Amino acid sequence: MANAAPRTDRAAQVLIAFAIVYVVWGSTYLAIRIGVEHAPPVLFAGLRFLLAAPLMIAYAWWRGDRLPRAWRDWWMIAVVAVLMLVGGNGLVTWSEHWVPSNQAALIVATSALWMAGFGTLGNSGERLDRWTLAGLVVGFAGVAVLVGDGLRMSLAPWPAYVALLLAPIMWAAGSVLSRRHPVGCAPMMTAALQMAVTGIIMTVLGLAMGEAEQWRWTGQAIGALIYLAVLGSCVAYGAYFWLVHQVSPAQLGTYAYVNPAVAVLLGWLVLDERLSTMQVGGTSVILLSVIVVTWASRRRAKA
Repeated sequence: MANAAPRTDRAAQVLIAFAIVYVVWGSTYLAIRIGVEHAPPVLFAGLRFLLAAPLMIAYAWWRGDRLPRAWRDWWMIAVVAVLMLVGGNGLVTWSEHWVPSNQAALIVATSALWMAGFGTLGNSGERLDRWTLAGLVVGFAGVAVLVGDGLRMSLAPWPAYVALLLAPIMWAAGSVLSRRHPVGCAPMMTAALQMAVTGIIMTVLGLAMGEAEQWRWTGQAIGALIYLAVLGSCVAYGAYFWLVHQVSPAQLGTYAYVNPAVAVLLGWLVLDERLSTMQVGGTSVILLSVIVVTWASRRRAKA
C-alpha cells in the first residue's frame, strides 16, 4: 500500500501536465487570433517573448541552470530560435491576422509530418517506412484541401497562407537541428534564451515596421499577451518539459493532434469560427495522417 500512493500521485501529476499541454497549447491559437485583432502581429509576438524570457530565465536559474559558456552553444541557440520561434511561431502570429485560428492550428499540425521528413536527411537520418510515407502524402493532400478551400472562400490573402505553410517547415527544421546538435546547458535555460533572442528580434522588427504607432492598449490585447507569455510560453512549456522525462515519446507526441482539435473547438465556441464541408474533410485527413506518422514512429522505436 505504501508504494500505491506515490504511483497514484504520479499518475495524477501526469494527467494534470497533459491537460495543461493539451488545453493551454491548443488555446494559444485562439489567444493569438484575439491578440492580433487588437495589436500589430510582429510587435505583439515580440513583446510576448520579451515578457516570457525573464520569467523563464529566473526560474531556470533558481533550479540551478546556468548560461552556456561556449560561443558555439550561443550560436546554435540563436539559429534554433530564428527557425522555431521567429520563423515558426512568428509566421503563425502574422498569418492569424487574417487566417482563422482553427485553420492555422490544423496547418501547423503538419510540423509532425515535416519532422518525419527532415528526420531522413543526413548521415544519422532514418529511412521512411511505407506507413510513414503514406501518412506524409495523405497529410499534405489534406493541407492542400484546407488551403485551397480557404483561398476559394477568400478567408485570407494568399501571402498569409504561404506564411502558414512555411511556419511548420521552419519549426520542424529547428526541432531536428536542435536534437542533432544539443547545447551545453539545461533545456529549460536553452528555451528561455531562445525566447529572449526571439523577443529582441521580433520587437526590433516590429518597431522598424512602424507597428508601435498601430498598437492599441486594449483589454483584449493585454489579456492575450499575458496569457500567451505566462501560460502559453512558461507554464505549458514547463509541463511539456516535465512530461519529456515522465512518459514515452509516443505518448508525448499525442499533443500534435490533440492541440488542433482543442483549437478548432475553442475557435467555434469563442469566435464562432466554422469549417466548410471541404475543410472538415481536410481536417480529418490531416489529423489521421499525423496519427499514422506518430504510430509508425512508435513502431520503429520499439523495433
